[in-house]
Amino acid sequence: MNKFIFYLLLMFIACSSYSADYYSDFYSKFHNSMKKFTKPSNMFVDDFRNPKEVNLPWENALVRIPIGEANIYKTTIKNINDKKFPKQKYKTIIYLHGCAGIWKGTVKRMDFFAKNGFAVIAPASMAREKYARSCNTDTNQGGLYRSVLKIRQIDAENAILNAKKLGWVDDKNIFLVGLSEGGITTATYHPKNSRLGVSGRIIEGWTCNAGWDEYRGVNSPYNEPILSIVAKYDPWFQADYLKGHCGQFLNKNSFSKSIIIDEDPILSKQHGVLHDPKIKKIAIDFLNSIIK
Repeated sequence: MNKFIFYLLLMFIACSSYSADYYSDFYSKFHNSMKKFTKPSNMFVDDFRNPKEVNLPWENALVRIPIGEANIYKTTIKNINDKKFPKQKYKTIIYLHGCAGIWKGTVKRMDFFAKNGFAVIAPASMAREKYARSCNTDTNQGGLYRSVLKIRQIDAENAILNAKKLGWVDDKNIFLVGLSEGGITTATYHPKNSRLGVSGRIIEGWTCNAGWDEYRGVNSPYNEPILSIVAKYDPWFQADYLKGHCGQFLNKNSFSKSIIIDEDPILSKQHGVLHDPKIKKIAIDFLNSIIK
């Protein structure tokens, strides 16, 4: 057997090594459905940057590494074995989940990006021991815990910092991508210095309009390309103070663009849109256009 084919076969086995039960258990721990939340009155600012708390989302982050043209190595930061994938630098996405935590849509988006050549790291913010519930997906109600945004920004910052320390990450090509609350975090993340910066961002399912000042707008350096994608009739954002789009706030970078889905009778009423083939192509074309 050709050594290369044999190697890919081993990689395929490794990629398939996590059972459905494993992921079901992972979702249940870091998802609204089973997470044991902390009462807001018991949340304190000192908890947000407690080293133990900050490390948990990173240690439990899901990871995807592209192998060849078709396979994906699937693991977590805690369990990663870099001997199971080729020695090279990967352009890398830090993926930020929504307010409900890790769910099947998170995995589908990660796999999509990995199949298109990007390593993906998704910090699991709900892995924190002290974490207040911020939304109810059954009623499309957000804003249950205002300070969650600060926690999510800290987790994003820590993931970017730690990713740049990994030997297999191309630190010149790190991108921030997020859906819903993860999209809000992606939009409002403000790097304190170039070491904490990224090469571009994709905001999915957020309008950049809000009643709370810290949730509003985009906090990115002028030279950082941003792609914003939102459905005009997204059911989460029909209150007057939430309507709009991030294009109202984007920087003047020539690659930055705002996509508002308003003509498709189905997609224009959805919250997550990155399952649609046309939107997938827009996202990948954007990332490929800004790779350094």
